[in-house]
Amino acid sequence: MPREEVRFMRLLVFFDLPVKTKKERRYATRFRNFLLKDGYQMVQLSVYSRVCRGQDMVDRHLRRLKDNLPPSGCVRVLQVTDKQYGRMQILIGAKNPTEAVATEQLLLF
Repeated sequence: MPREEVRFMRLLVFFDLPVKTKKERRYATRFRNFLLKDGYQMVQLSVYSRVCRGQDMVDRHLRRLKDNLPPSGCVRVLQVTDKQYGRMQILIGAKNPTEAVATEQLLLF
């Protein structure tokens, strides 16, 4: 790959956080708010996605995620190319209008 060519990546964050106590709900809300403030978009209730320009940006956001993890629960991250993300199929339901906007924003870079 030529040095000038930059590959756009997607980070997908999947999480299952405990919300039985008030303290656990507060941690879960803080984590969701962090994701939104850090540029992630909600794909589903506990699945968030973010566009990253190149591996350096992916590494930076992985560090930020690790710094903002809640004390308990399960958080997983999957890194895919933007092309792979675009091949995702929705099997039931409708595409969220914000998903179409995210793809168009990518073209503006």
